[in-house]
Order: sequence, then C-alpha cells, then structure tokens
Amino acid sequence: MYKYILQPLLFKFDAEKAHYITFNLIKFLFKIPFVPQIFKATYHFENPLLEREVFGLKFKNPVGLAAGFDKNAIMIDEFSNLGFGFIEIGTLTPKAQAGNDKPRLFRLKEDQALINRMGFNNEGVKEAVENLRKRKSDILIGGNIGKNKLTPNENAVDDYLICFHELFEVVDYFVVNVSSPNTPNLRELQEKEPLKKLLQTLQNENEKKVKQKPILLKIAPDLTDSQLDDIIEIVQETKIAGVIATNTTISREGLLSDEILAREMGGLSGKPVTKRSTEVIKYLSEKSNKSFPIIGVGGIHSPKDAIEKLNAGASLVQIYTGFIYEGPLLASEINRAVLDVGL
Repeated sequence: MYKYILQPLLFKFDAEKAHYITFNLIKFLFKIPFVPQIFKATYHFENPLLEREVFGLKFKNPVGLAAGFDKNAIMIDEFSNLGFGFIEIGTLTPKAQAGNDKPRLFRLKEDQALINRMGFNNEGVKEAVENLRKRKSDILIGGNIGKNKLTPNENAVDDYLICFHELFEVVDYFVVNVSSPNTPNLRELQEKEPLKKLLQTLQNENEKKVKQKPILLKIAPDLTDSQLDDIIEIVQETKIAGVIATNTTISREGLLSDEILAREMGGLSGKPVTKRSTEVIKYLSEKSNKSFPIIGVGGIHSPKDAIEKLNAGASLVQIYTGFIYEGPLLASEINRAVLDVGL
C-alpha cells in the first residue's frame, strides 16, 4: 500500500513539506480509538531471540530509527508502534535554531537517495527534554547532540556538555555528532586532537554520574583508513561505548540522478552510501578486533542490506532514508529476516 499509494502521493510534495505532512497525518491517526493498536499489530514484530544487550542496554530488537527523523522527540509513542527497537532523537543543540535556508532537502529518486543540508534545525535541547518527559513508551532513546552554528569550534565542547547534562536523565545513550557536513567547520572536530579532547571531556563528566550512560561517536563515511585508525585509537583511549557508522557523505560519485540536482550542497544518504558504510563498519570491526560495538547506518533499504551490516560487524542497525522509500514495514521485515538467518 505504501509504495503504490502513499509514497507517490507524498512524493508530489516538496521533500521537507512531505515530512511534516506525514508527521501530522500520523499524529491525527493515533488520536483515533484503536488505531495505535492496529499499527502495532501490523508493524510490530517481537521475538525473544531478537533481544540483545549492547553497551549495557537491553534492546528488544536490533533495528532503530536514525537521528534526524524525529529531531525534537515529538513522535516517540507513535514510532514505538512501528517495530523499532530504539529511537535516536536530534541532532539537538543548546539553543533552538532554524537551520539552513529552504529548500534544503532533496529527493534523488533514480538513486533512491536524499540530499539534505538541514543545518541542525531543532527546537533546542530543553524542548526535547520536556517532550521526552511526556512520553508513555518505554522504548530505548538515544540523544544525538551537536553544537549551535554560531558557536566557534574552540568553544564547541561547552555546547556538547550543555546537551549532555540536560538530556542525561531522559535518554539511554548519547551520540556525539561531529560528522554532519551541514554545519560550517563541524567536521574539523573529527580531527584527532580536538575529537579526543571533546570525547574525553564528555566521558569525564559521565564518570561523575552515579550511573553512567553509553557515549557513542557518529562518524562520516568519507574518512580515510588512516583517519579510521585514529578513530579506533581514540575510542579505545577515551573508553567511550562505541561508534555509529556512518553519517551522510559529501561524495557524489556514480549518481544516476539529474546532474544539477546531484550537485546540491549537503549530505547524501540512501542507496549510494550502502557499500561505503558497510566497508567502514567492516574496517572498524576487524581493525579493532571487535573491541567496541558499532551501530550500522547508511543505505539500508532491505533486510539484505541490514544483514550485510550485521555480518560486517555491526551490533545494531538504524534506518532513515530507506524508511522513506520503502515504508513502515521495513523495520519488521528486517527483524523477521534477522530471526530467519539466526543473527
């Protein structure tokens, strides 16, 4: 139904507008008696064999909704009925910000991809905290944190610390986002010394807590092997919980879509990232001797894509662009396939 009716209808609208239409539609539907139960019966698939413990947390299944979809945590209860084992909110910044000028989200249909240059648009970390306090679902939540656009890199750690402390009581794990291409100079924080300083500072604050929360690092698919070696070293030295691989790419290699559209600035996600994301996962897993967990994300449009990432060394996976192109059955389809192959 989704691919033949809803998707063609939504794709008639601007990509960002379609996103908000979908949110409003789901919000409306879930206010109708018995609709949440129908959604759960249709899209939720549970089995004890899908449960897994990763960085000290027990996940009901290995499929999560990636950051960027529900930035401000306004749809947690609704999305918890679509078969996800966890939901990652954000990227959140200390202060609310509008993000980059529109249009800033583009569909590359021939490539089953998206280009976004959203620019960390969000309502600010305090708003997300209030939304999370109101939720009824007990689904695991990740808090993806970043810095405000106007905060210079030399003060970036302050922004990350603000978000860390504000979110600490309402999320289950943290993700440090230094890999988005849409905030000026942000990716410079992926360099070895500033990254080590940032992560160590957050980890030091974490260690002051009675009960620590896992901290993960989200990295770009555009890193070289040498840079990935640095990532492994930094993760091991700072003793953070793991890595999310990968964010969007700035590469435009091999795209089939209209050349002008493909040249839009921003991060590319979807099928063109599938192979590289899996390569990064495999490299990190093998080079580190599986010394830390990896959440695999990037171009998962089918159960096969997810299983390839799990086989490459990922402990969990996340979907975003595949969810838009393939529809709400994708999470349960992946979970059924994972169960079938015994992963």
